[in-house]
Parts: sequence; structure tokens; C-alpha cells
Amino acid sequence: MTAAGPRRWRRLRPLSTQILLLQVAIIVLTVSAGFAVSLWQARARVDRQEGERSLAIARSVASMPTVREAFTLADPARVIDPIAEHIRRRTHAAFIVVANREGIRYSHPDPSKIGQRISTDPSVALSGKEYVGVQTGTLGRSVRAKTPVYGPTGAVIGLVSVGVLESAVTARLMSDLPVILIPPLLGLGLGILGSLLLARRIKRQTFGLEPSEIAALLEQREAVLHGIREGTIATDKGGRVTLVNDEARRLLTLDGDVVGRKLAEIVPPGHVREVMAGNVDEPDQVVLVSDRVLVVNRMPVFVRGKAIGAVVTLRDRTELEELMRELGEVQSLADALRAQEHEFAHKLHVVAGLIEVGRQDEAVAFIRESSLVHQALVGSILERVGDPILVGLLLGKAAVASERGVELRVAPDTQLPEDTPDARDLLTIVANLIDNALDSVAGVGGGWIEVTIRADDGGTLVRVHDSGPGVDAAIVDEIFRDGFTTKIATGAGRRGLGLALVSQTARKRGGTVEVASEGGAVFTVFLPYAGIPVAL
Repeated sequence: MTAAGPRRWRRLRPLSTQILLLQVAIIVLTVSAGFAVSLWQARARVDRQEGERSLAIARSVASMPTVREAFTLADPARVIDPIAEHIRRRTHAAFIVVANREGIRYSHPDPSKIGQRISTDPSVALSGKEYVGVQTGTLGRSVRAKTPVYGPTGAVIGLVSVGVLESAVTARLMSDLPVILIPPLLGLGLGILGSLLLARRIKRQTFGLEPSEIAALLEQREAVLHGIREGTIATDKGGRVTLVNDEARRLLTLDGDVVGRKLAEIVPPGHVREVMAGNVDEPDQVVLVSDRVLVVNRMPVFVRGKAIGAVVTLRDRTELEELMRELGEVQSLADALRAQEHEFAHKLHVVAGLIEVGRQDEAVAFIRESSLVHQALVGSILERVGDPILVGLLLGKAAVASERGVELRVAPDTQLPEDTPDARDLLTIVANLIDNALDSVAGVGGGWIEVTIRADDGGTLVRVHDSGPGVDAAIVDEIFRDGFTTKIATGAGRRGLGLALVSQTARKRGGTVEVASEGGAVFTVFLPYAGIPVAL
């Protein structure tokens, strides 16, 4: 098999199988090493026990008076060998050898070895010290103990050597082997079982995907998240941010690392926080964040039937909202023009009728009377408001108000020069305040709206007074909150945004917004010229 073959084979193996095989290999190596250490320790323990047992037998033989006295006989072996062999058979020792100072044996299991010199070094025992160790003698390798034999005067007159063959030690060790094997085998079994469970868990958690597939999915996810023009924020079930893309950072003006923080810590209070926290179940919620109008959706995420978090999407609708408002104003203006066209047609019929009956003077007077009302309003606005865009707004709102049976008038103290700074902010404030007043007045069957716009000390003052029912004192602190409304939703768009835009625009310029009830609602906004924009 070529070198590419094993690599390809490894690549074809599932991740769970690779992990299982790797863990089993590690467990087998670990258990084998542990078993080897245990076996070595058991062998050392058996050798030590046999050495101590042999030393005890040697001491017993060396201390026997009969053995000591036999050293003075002409033939010590005739007395010592029967005693040694008797003790050897009872203790199951491999040999008990008694020798004199010259190393000549007086006893041995093989009678032909009696009278010969011992095969191992006797110097340690003859020096008066005891010895325990493993040596190789005439019977083979054995664990033996040697102890000196003392004469009546206390001098060393010989030695006693007692040993157990290595084969007997090994046999004893083998008899203990099942006990030694139980812990390693138990550990091996538990390790393999744990590896199987871990492999299954990893396979389940990775949905059966291989590392290359997981890496590809991660790359695709990053490309999609950071490539789309829609903000995306993912949270866990505790409400902590787990993922946020670049567009969401831009729309919410997020700085630094927000992953791991709670939404309540990074999202400003108000309707946007309620929607993103899941307290509002309706889809496509329009919220106000800083100077942007966003559409927010929150969808819970379920895996295997359990909620693991949520995904919040954000779409920037600021420009679209402005276009929709302008379109709504144009449509309202068109409706007003159609109504005026209808009314004008009726007036033409009146004029034509007066001319037909020969009452030309009354026809001329009727024409002058009809045009003076409109010219008076146009002239009043043009004379007092210098900005042409603001003039167009007021004329359009006046037409819409007339269509809805409401009189829109400009207060006598209105005076605004043409070079007013930040006319765009004035448009937002005036348009939303007039719309709010129209809804309030039209709901009670007609009335009037008075608009005041004037350059005041250090800024511009906008006041809109209507003849509606006014504002309940209990909700004065709530009406400027994004999402708050007392009107019934009509399906044309989310309510509760207009006054929030007014409040936000004023605060952005460092201005103030006040509301009072004086025969109707009175909204007063002051925008300083040198207002320092503040963070919202």
C-alpha cells in the first residue's frame, strides 16, 4: 500500500471512529504500562517475601546446637545433611546447604555435591553478615539467603545457604496473576465503554459532520454573516450575545467586543430592547435607535425540540421611512387637491349660473371672496417663514387639514428667517407635531391647529397648539417613548414613532420638548443654534 493509501483511508474514517480508536489506543497503552508496573512490583514483592522466608530458615538452621556441634565431628555431613534435608522438605525450599569456612558443603539435595565447594561467593556470610539476593548456582537461578554459623567462641565457623528456584517464584506469581489482571482489565473495559459513549456524544453534537465539513460550514457562515446588508445578532437562552455581524454593529453603534454580554447591556432602553428581548411577539417591529429607523425581528431557535436561544435581525429603514412619509404627504396633498378640484368645480358652476342669469357683479364678488381666503393663508406663510421647504410643508399640511375639516393657521408671532440652521430637523419636528395634532383634532369632529415657528434667543422655537382633547397628565412622561401610542393601529404602519422622533431630534440638538394642556394640547420644542449633539 502506498503512502497516500493510509492517508486516504484515515480521511475516509468518520471523526467519531478516529476519536474512538485513538482513545482505545491510549487506554491500551496506559493499561499495559500500568499492568507492567504492577507485575514488576508483584515480582519484587514475591522475591522479597521468598528472600525473607529463606533467611528465616537459614537462621533457624544456623542456630541449631546439633548443627553447630556437628562442625567438630570427623564427618559433619553424616549429621548435618539429614537435618537439612528434613527441614528442606518440610519448608519446600529448593535447597539448604551448610558449608564450612572453606566453602565445603556438608549438605545438599544432590548427595553427589556434598564435599564439594559451593558454586557462589560465600565471603559475605563468612565475614559475619547476612545476604539476601538472586544468584545462579548448581540448581539454577534462585532467590537465596545466606547467614553465618557461629562456634562456641563466637567465631564464624561456616554458613547456611537456603534458596527457592526462580521457577517456583514465577509459578507463585502466575497463581496470583488473575488478581493482578482484574484492575487493568476492569479499567480497560470501562475505558473502552467510556470511549464509545464519548464518540457517540461527539457524533451527536456535531450532527454527524466531519471536521472538513464543519470548517466549510464555519467559513460559509462567516462569509454570509459579514457579507449581508442585514444586521444579525444571536443570543443564547440566557439572553447573552453569542454572535454579532458587522452590519448589526453599525446599526446599533456597538464598540468593542460585545460577545458574552447581555442584550440589556448593549441595547438602549425603550421599544427596541423590548422587541429584542422577546417581550413583543409581533414580527417586523419598527423601532427607533439613535437617528435610525430599524425593522427588528426576533425568532427563537430550537434544536431537537429545545429552545437554545434566539436570532435577531435588523434592517435599516431610515431612508425608506423618510420616503414613505414624503409619499404619504404627497398622497394626502393629492387627496386635498382632488377635493379642492371638486369644490372648485362647484364654485365654477355657481359662477357660470350667476353669469347666465346676468348677475355679473355677484359672480365677480363670489370669485374674489373665494380666492381671498387661500391667498391670505399663502401670503401669511410666505411672509413669515423664509425657508421654502418649510413653506411647502405648511401649505401641504394646510391642504390636508382643510380636507379633514380642520383649520390650520400660522400664529401672528411666527417669524423665521431663510437662513435658519438645521432646517431638516425643523421639518421633522413640525411635520410630526402637525400630524399628531391632526389625528387629535380630526378625532373629535374638526377644530383648529395653530403653528408657531420663530427665531428666539439662541435658537428656534416651535409650538403647535390644537383644539383637541389635550394630553392626559398621567401619560405625559410616556408619550415620547418609542412605541407608545393611544391610537388604534390601522395597518398602515406602526404607531408611536412620530413623537419619539420629535423627542430624539430635540435631544440630539441639545434642545427641550415640553407638553401642556391649554384648551387642547400644546407642544413646545426649543432647538438651540449652538446645541451640542449628545449620544443617544
